[in-house]
Amino acid sequence: MGTKKRERVLGVFHGEPERPAAISVCQYATYELMEKTGAYWPEAHYEAEPMARLAAGGATVIGLGAVRVPYCQTVEAEIYGAQIKDGGKTHIPSIAAHPYQIGDEPKIPEDFVKKGRIPAILEAIRILKRDVGDAAVVMGSIVGPFSVAANLVGISALLKASLKKPDSILPYIETATETAIQYADAVIEAGAEALVIEDMMASLDMISPRTYRALAAPYEARVIASVAKRVPVIVHICGKLDQVMTDIAATGADAISVESTVNIPEARKKFDEAGITTPILGAVHPIKALLEGSPEDVATAVQKSVADGAALVSPDCSVAPNTPLKNLMAMVEATEVLS
Repeated sequence: MGTKKRERVLGVFHGEPERPAAISVCQYATYELMEKTGAYWPEAHYEAEPMARLAAGGATVIGLGAVRVPYCQTVEAEIYGAQIKDGGKTHIPSIAAHPYQIGDEPKIPEDFVKKGRIPAILEAIRILKRDVGDAAVVMGSIVGPFSVAANLVGISALLKASLKKPDSILPYIETATETAIQYADAVIEAGAEALVIEDMMASLDMISPRTYRALAAPYEARVIASVAKRVPVIVHICGKLDQVMTDIAATGADAISVESTVNIPEARKKFDEAGITTPILGAVHPIKALLEGSPEDVATAVQKSVADGAALVSPDCSVAPNTPLKNLMAMVEATEVLS
């Protein structure tokens, strides 16, 4: 069954969809999964072996058709000098202080992929490929350039500048793009079979469609082009993306991961009219269904996602760590029943 799920996931990316499978494009580690695997935060944020063991539980315990690392979006910013607040046993790391103010000259650290947590992440990918690569697609995840820029100068500063002085933030987006290309290459070399670009700050909850088209999409496209079709690339952006779905597809993404606020049937209609075949992934609400709902609620959300046209079932966004494991397993089971 595991190998079949893996093949179904890859089939969607390669334009040969068979039937839906369940994955989690964003982080899925939970406290119960930590207990089941014996791998815990914070060690799983920093050390390759527990990082991989916890991620592997996505396949061996939950039954997902893909596994992924890391669990947070602070890896790149830390290498640039951001001060990181450790999340301890219960939370993911977060940024406590940004390394730049707008006007400072950003500099790419030498040997970027050999610094910070990246070596541990690359080793975790190798371990995942060895241990569960026959059952699940191994995904590596990086943060999109616009979101890394936000981590470098601060969210508020970036958003204000994007409206008033967009040229002032281009150096940070350009720099983030260069390191994203390096990081993506290293992730693929380590054995990842798919690349996730999480560009959460490019959400239309935060910026306008015009800003997305000018300051986010072109840089996502550059990272995707650098991959040169070596592996499929999934772009994940939070929020209601209806106005820019065709723009995201135009970046060259092999799939788009969306939240349930997106009108997937309408997006599919627009795609069909424009001759766009990019699959859309989603969209099980991580709070209403997975955290607070019952297995029956999860099954209903899965059925709706597939009926709406989701090619793979996935939580909207990151899974809350106190999410009941039974609900994540219910997402997998409901998807398999639909098959």
